[in-house]
Amino acid sequence: MDKKINRFVKLPLIIICVVICISGLRWLINEEPWILDQVANEERLAMTFNELFSIEGNNTLAAYLKQIYRFLGLYVFGTGFVFLMFSKIDLFNHRSFRNRYFIALGTLLFSNIILAYFWIPSSHFIYIMWGAILLYLISLYNHTKLEN
Repeated sequence: MDKKINRFVKLPLIIICVVICISGLRWLINEEPWILDQVANEERLAMTFNELFSIEGNNTLAAYLKQIYRFLGLYVFGTGFVFLMFSKIDLFNHRSFRNRYFIALGTLLFSNIILAYFWIPSSHFIYIMWGAILLYLISLYNHTKLEN
């Protein structure tokens, strides 16, 4: 049963967590992290970043955005890292723990996709989110097929 859990339940979850960690790191280390989703951000703003930064009084906006995205990156990385660490412990062999794990991760993934379609529908991150949801559903399906 451990091999089934590792291959069909854990592996898709580990992939999701690693991608979440990489996304967080990208926001943490990028010099202009708002550019990672430039098209969707500019669409939401209804102006380009060049126009936004050229407005008088917005000379410190780039530093502020960098600070906000650094915190976002830290929280995204931290969330992915916590889920990754919990997928590697012995508790994962217990159905009740996996149930809670799936509830927490599913809530995160599905709320993110809903918010993305509402706030940034042209974001390329939506494709990554759908990939994560597909992996989540594969893992959840295999979890439901496991015997206690």
